[in-house]
Amino acid sequence: MDVEIYQEDGIGSGRTVPLDPTVFEIEPNDHVIWLDVKRIQAHQRQGTAKTKERSEVRGSTRKLYRQKGTGNARVGDAKSPIRRGGGRAHGARLRNYKQNLNKKTKRLARRSAFAYKAQNDNLRIVENFSMERPSTKELLELFDLLEVADQKILIITDGVQEGIIRSANNLSDVDVQEAGSINTVHVLNADVVILQEGALEHLTNILSTGEPVEA
Repeated sequence: MDVEIYQEDGIGSGRTVPLDPTVFEIEPNDHVIWLDVKRIQAHQRQGTAKTKERSEVRGSTRKLYRQKGTGNARVGDAKSPIRRGGGRAHGARLRNYKQNLNKKTKRLARRSAFAYKAQNDNLRIVENFSMERPSTKELLELFDLLEVADQKILIITDGVQEGIIRSANNLSDVDVQEAGSINTVHVLNADVVILQEGALEHLTNILSTGEPVEA
């Protein structure tokens, strides 16, 4: 599959670039995508919720009154979960929500996400460009020329592009990521993916040759 390369002003350059079929033309695996998305979202959970249980609250351990003969319900000490000020029964505890997937599975999930974008014509390749000074207006003009305005956009850059990042800061529907830090959620959250030409090469090397990248 060949795709057109656009210039940084949004006009076609007259050149095309072939997409690696092992990355962009595979049959997407929905189950693997689900596994990777679940893993990424689990990593975002803090796991810091904590309530005190009866062994952790302050109070006497003396039985409040005798078991039988008072006419009241039987009760233990003041730290009982059924009493005001007592400990919480089965309360939240500190925990680690992280899940593990092997690299092969994570790589397949990312390839599947990109395959969906390529097959639905939601990939745009742009020549390497950098903004010497931030300009949201110039970025919006590029989106108009690429006919992707008013959509959720993911821009994948070849290395850190501070000018592009700062230009997109005011745009809630635009996400800018380096090729080496892309994960499955980044791709799925976008309607359209714009790749710099150098980023495409870097990304293809990562996903086809197995270069290790944590994302």
